[in-house]
Amino acid sequence: MTQPAPFFLDCDTGIDDALALAYLLASPKADLVGIGTVSGNVSAAGGARNTLDLLNLAGHPDVPVAIGAHDPQVGTFHGGAPHVHGDNGIGGVDLVRSHREPVEATAAELLVQLAHQYAGELQLVAIGPLTNIAQALRLEPKLPELVAGVTIMGGAALAPGNITPVAEANIANDPEAAAEVLAAAWNVTLVPLDVTMTNVLEENHRQELLANEHPVSQALGQMLGYYFGFYVDIFGRACSAMHDPLAAAIAVRGVELASAPTVRVQVDTTDGPGRGQTVCDLRGLYAGLPDQRGARCRVVLEIGEDFAPHLLGTLQAAWLTESEVIRAVEPVA
Repeated sequence: MTQPAPFFLDCDTGIDDALALAYLLASPKADLVGIGTVSGNVSAAGGARNTLDLLNLAGHPDVPVAIGAHDPQVGTFHGGAPHVHGDNGIGGVDLVRSHREPVEATAAELLVQLAHQYAGELQLVAIGPLTNIAQALRLEPKLPELVAGVTIMGGAALAPGNITPVAEANIANDPEAAAEVLAAAWNVTLVPLDVTMTNVLEENHRQELLANEHPVSQALGQMLGYYFGFYVDIFGRACSAMHDPLAAAIAVRGVELASAPTVRVQVDTTDGPGRGQTVCDLRGLYAGLPDQRGARCRVVLEIGEDFAPHLLGTLQAAWLTESEVIRAVEPVA
């Protein structure tokens, strides 16, 4: 069996981040070796606490977690998105507090350290604002040569934005950082709203999570109850988009891509109505979107399967295996 690749997750742990974290822990293709947090859905410090508590609940307490940037490059942290993710970022769910604390290194420092440790192998998955990644690029200009792949949940190519008419939240929360990261000399897979808003978790999927006795499954099912409430006005029913877990699955090559052209992408950093927009050069749309010479950003527009069954199947398979291991070591009555 092929050894799992080392992964670094940079996140702002809200509800869909929690799903992405659970997916990476469950996937046999991923070895999660480090996590950085950034202010977005919650503060960087709040995201770190959520992450540590989730890791503890999942039985993976040894993954190092580092707190990253509190503020974006321009301006200050806006306070998060409690109307989407709850006051604590995870739908008001009260997790058992982990005894672990974040490591002393910053998120950018931890990323650089692990990039050297796993040179040419480390996969970077960024599902929050890109402030930490931009800082890491300045700390280590050779970072693009050290990292094997970069997957970013962010942006909107042809779809409308979700924080302004044209801008997606992760990019809009720090456009300057996003512009720097997308201009770096590495190949990026961008997972925008075009694909994340068309892959939805429904109430029957949430009930499937709640029916599983695994503590992480129970916690995720409860969190999603809050998250679904936000999306009622968007989809007209209790369900949710799957932004961050889809990016995680694409990073581990767990799903097939049906449309993902490699095109030039720029970020609008002006102060006008386009601020935070990912300007994707899709002028070849009518000719089948051939890859553009010199372009480095693969923009995922469509996947080839319904994502929810893959997500739940990956989680359930891992939890079933863990339950079997626990039963195998329990003393016989």
